[in-house]
Amino acid sequence: MANNQVFRDWIPRWFVNAALIFCMLHSMILLSLYSANVTYSSSYFDVEPEDMQFALSVTYGTFLATILIESRFFKYFPTRWYLMGIYLMAAITIFLSAFTQNYYQFIVFRVIGGVLMALPWIPLRLLLLSNLKSRNAVIVAFSCAYGVLLISAPVVMNLAVWLLDWFEWKYMAYASAAFQLVCMGLIFLIFNEKRFYEKFPINTLDWASYVILVLGILSGAFVLVYGEKKYWFESQQIVYASVTSLVCASVFILRQLAERHPTFDFKVFQFRNLRVGFLLFVLYYISRATLNITNSTMATVWNWEPLRVAQIQWLNVFGVIVGVTFSAYALAKHTHIRHLFVLGFGLLAAEHLWFTFLFVPDVSLQQIAIPYILQGVSVGIIFVPLVMYVVSAVPAYLSSYAGTIGVTGRFWGATLGFSIMQNVQVYLQREHYSKLQQYVNPAIAETQTRIANAVAAFVQKGFTPDEAQVLAIKQINKDVLKQSILLTDMEIFTVVGVGLVMLTFYILVNTHIHRSFTMFRNIMRGGF
Repeated sequence: MANNQVFRDWIPRWFVNAALIFCMLHSMILLSLYSANVTYSSSYFDVEPEDMQFALSVTYGTFLATILIESRFFKYFPTRWYLMGIYLMAAITIFLSAFTQNYYQFIVFRVIGGVLMALPWIPLRLLLLSNLKSRNAVIVAFSCAYGVLLISAPVVMNLAVWLLDWFEWKYMAYASAAFQLVCMGLIFLIFNEKRFYEKFPINTLDWASYVILVLGILSGAFVLVYGEKKYWFESQQIVYASVTSLVCASVFILRQLAERHPTFDFKVFQFRNLRVGFLLFVLYYISRATLNITNSTMATVWNWEPLRVAQIQWLNVFGVIVGVTFSAYALAKHTHIRHLFVLGFGLLAAEHLWFTFLFVPDVSLQQIAIPYILQGVSVGIIFVPLVMYVVSAVPAYLSSYAGTIGVTGRFWGATLGFSIMQNVQVYLQREHYSKLQQYVNPAIAETQTRIANAVAAFVQKGFTPDEAQVLAIKQINKDVLKQSILLTDMEIFTVVGVGLVMLTFYILVNTHIHRSFTMFRNIMRGGF
């Protein structure tokens, strides 16, 4: 049974709530520390961007597996010392990671980081919920927890860019480790010696299922991240990883079905609302993957400096805060959840279709500001209602498993999004580049004129005619490449935008989602 008397009596409740929310940033640091700025991270470890994406998948995949067993640790150890131990281990892990440039050692640290990210995530949310006395405590707790998650990447990106402008790479890790120690101090300050739960034995933990699940998740992520780069099933590594993932998934499912007290109860899939919510999560994260395309275009086509690209992320952060705040207010007013989905996915569709007109060779910040903010608003509106919709789709005794399904949807949606966008970009850019090259044939009079003008311009800058000729050809090829990127971006955003319009219409006419709100509202009133 939960005990909400774990906080020191003399600490004001508002300070406890603020400290808990601050400590939730721990997960943000562990997840985004090396993934927020892929360019710097890749160069530091001398690897490709796909390798850093896989490192992110390793962290998130380990997080996904660990949340299935974290409650056993939380119930076994005293609350204060449990959380302090996690933050101390996180500080040591981040500190040690600053001393390695070996990618494989770094992956080991990412696995440990995923575990340490998962262990306090749900406990902190439960503790915050227990300390909030308002009837809308669930909304506040979820909005704070997931609001932090949504803004993690852009916030850490800006901090990383600022730190790297003034200090060496390792100092970013030192600062992150110091942050963990601050969280450790806050935990020591606000908690007493009491337990949140009665002590529960840990010796019956199903470690075999956990290891099988981690191996299966990471193998599947490897296939999706590296598939295009290794030409899919032409590579033995992809074949072995695919087989490993399928075998592990099969063994895990069979073990859980055979267990009397399974680590994961597959009964949750009997509920249609949960299946719909899982699908919405996957589609939501796939559509979110286009934000990386926009950020990449800023750097590669519009030639914006990394610092400027990072600062623009604050527009998205502002939009997320507005969206999360609006959805929290709407949920508190018992707005139909279907209406929030329609609004959120409708705005996300509008943002994608708007951006199709902005992928031109040169664009100003004023032109992209509103749709960029709109992306954040739409994401913020959708996320918390979607989490609560999934969790409330099942009876209370299955709610923890439903939460795991939500995380599963986020993980595979994000990984699939990366894989889909990567493959589509490579294919379309190759096609467009090949077609556009036909129109810059040196035999064409217009091309000859462009080359002559470019040569003249380079000669005026002091280059010899031969050097100017080479530079002029390179410039034209670069312009063709940029145009192929822009055409690819336009097509991707158009398809995703139209797909989101269709999804919005489906949600609008789907009365099942409308009816499910009654169950959601009842759980809210019941203090879930």
